[in-house]
Amino acid sequence: MDRLVNRVRISTWGSATAIPDLLGVPPTGEPQAELWMGAHPGDPSRIDRGDGLGQRALADVIAADPERELGAATAARFGARLPFLLKVLAAEQPLSLQVHPNPAQAAAGFAEEQARGVPLDAPFRNYCDASHKPELACALGDLEALCGFREVAETVKLIDLLAVPELAGLSDALRREAEGEGLRLAMTYALTLPDNQRAIVVGEVAAACLRVAESDSPFAAACAAVADLAHRHPADPGVVAALLLNHVRLTDGQAVYFAAGLPHSYLRGVFVEILANSDNVLRCGLTDKHIDIAELLRILEFRAGPVDVLEPVDGEDGELVYAAPVPDFRLSRFVLDGGPARTLHAAGPQILLCTDGSARVADGRGGELALARGQSVYVPADDPPVLLGGTGSVFRATVPGGH
Repeated sequence: MDRLVNRVRISTWGSATAIPDLLGVPPTGEPQAELWMGAHPGDPSRIDRGDGLGQRALADVIAADPERELGAATAARFGARLPFLLKVLAAEQPLSLQVHPNPAQAAAGFAEEQARGVPLDAPFRNYCDASHKPELACALGDLEALCGFREVAETVKLIDLLAVPELAGLSDALRREAEGEGLRLAMTYALTLPDNQRAIVVGEVAAACLRVAESDSPFAAACAAVADLAHRHPADPGVVAALLLNHVRLTDGQAVYFAAGLPHSYLRGVFVEILANSDNVLRCGLTDKHIDIAELLRILEFRAGPVDVLEPVDGEDGELVYAAPVPDFRLSRFVLDGGPARTLHAAGPQILLCTDGSARVADGRGGELALARGQSVYVPADDPPVLLGGTGSVFRATVPGGH
């Protein structure tokens, strides 16, 4: 097993204090947004095995001996790459309104941009790799997000309550849902408002949302969130699109799964995120990064329904498991109470991350690593079962069937 040396990504929406506090280091004053743990080429973790080769990127170590590092089954399915990426995100401001592609869309989009000669690091590129990017977010404390399309009948009620004349086109589009086109037409209408009308419409939406936010309406919390978005992005059509989405608040230990094609935006909070090993993001608003509305509308899934908030289910030896319907990753959590060590059997690769208290990881060969808050360890597939003890909280990232 190997202690991971991880990179922190800076972004305007990040928190200046949350990730430094997790890592036990002084803040730099920068908005630290993401702590990456894994082998994505954008910011791979590094390890030092004490073999005289010094620190190496985890991606290079895995590529050199994929069956040893990943296990035969995982290597056969995913090749010489770790199939998941683990992160801690600290959102002090809302992230972009975004969607991730499914496997076929990602492969086709990546191939098309490669054929056109778009540089991999181009800021206007949509597909950075050929992988899909399903993701699961687990709250560390409170987490607020927009997630998927609200039931159409409920959104019609909200639009009627706001009573903004400029939203008549949005309401008319939604009322065509019986023909199966309502959500598509409404989202297209919201995102393609003429440039000379955007600031006016967003301003009217903000004023109406503030009025509802101060009432006892069941839409009060959602309207408060949209009003805040309008304050931050006063001429952004993504604010209008946000009216179509579910607003959700998670508490510590609750999670939500984002499938391909599901529109979403994290609004604020600190959380652990596990995702397929990809950085493919299509954005349509609430950001200064590249936006491609036409491509986003092409891959959006226009399904409406309530948010499925995930509670962990009991696994073996105190493991709390978050179910996700993908082969790329499996996330679980251990709440350690200082009692006997838990035995972690695995036929696949693992990353263990301590988010509270402290933990000890023993490898069955006499080696032991202490994990403080924010520290993580990578366990190759061919290692014997590890023993996990301590007092605190530890997340475990691996693959289904590999535990």
